[in-house]
Amino acid sequence: MSSQYQQYSTVKKYWQLMRPHTLTAAVVPVLVGTASAKLFLLGSEDHLKLSLLLAMLIACLLIQAATNMFNEYYDFKKGLDDHTSVGIGGAIVRNGMSPKLVMNLAIAFYIIAALLGIFIAIQSSFWLLPIGLVCMAVGYLYTGGPLPISWTPFGELFSGVFMGMIIILIAFFIQTGNLQSFVVWISIPIVITIGLINMANNIRDRVKDKESGRKTLPILLGKNNSVRFLGLMYIIAYVLVIYITFFIPGGSIFFLLALLSFPMPIKAVRRFKKNDTPQTMMPAMAATGKTNTFFGLLYALGIYVSALLGGI
Repeated sequence: MSSQYQQYSTVKKYWQLMRPHTLTAAVVPVLVGTASAKLFLLGSEDHLKLSLLLAMLIACLLIQAATNMFNEYYDFKKGLDDHTSVGIGGAIVRNGMSPKLVMNLAIAFYIIAALLGIFIAIQSSFWLLPIGLVCMAVGYLYTGGPLPISWTPFGELFSGVFMGMIIILIAFFIQTGNLQSFVVWISIPIVITIGLINMANNIRDRVKDKESGRKTLPILLGKNNSVRFLGLMYIIAYVLVIYITFFIPGGSIFFLLALLSFPMPIKAVRRFKKNDTPQTMMPAMAATGKTNTFFGLLYALGIYVSALLGGI
């Protein structure tokens, strides 16, 4: 019985290390990009390539998980994480995992993701290799390197663009062999919702981050203005969905399914306004993650349903 418990405990440690609540940020862009490809292929004899979808999905999950591990490793090395830190995997500071093991796991995940990237490139275009390498470099440099992106006011922008727009465009390209301007439009709301996950994290950690020398966007704006910015960007994301639905060629009434997720960002903003300590702001942080998940899945579903019904 104790052996089974130890095995369960070990699996749980590794699972927490990957910060599973963030992994939907890797899944959503792949689904949105693939659903957009299905819509574009409407009326043609071409079909979605499931092998490429699966390879892309696994590669993005591995890169996201590895990025979280790099974050865990470097935040520990720089003294930002301790046993009191909230919102982290806690593999090193709470679960006793060695920093070297965490780094080696991250590198292993990157190697597997790179191999999957080579497979995708062989099936589509070798131009994807340098693009994939840049995405992986950004994942590492987010917390690694001499000037980590996470220490600057540009963390939200980098995470939104590279995890949102670039992944959506790649997922679309590997299915269709080309790019379309309407996919760029479709990606922008996801850029926002993913970037705001990062901003919520920085709002929660702003006090400790400031003490460590970071200059994140919430540190520069202050808490109240950061929460206002958060709310404004959510409004822009939802307004963009309406605009794309009615004014961008290829838009469909089914895209509006994403609007059903609107209660989630309202909860996030209200909870941030109400609370001011890292622990009490955790529900607000969770609400931003759920917003991206429900918004993104409903958005992808709406695009896919539109494709199935002939682009209505």
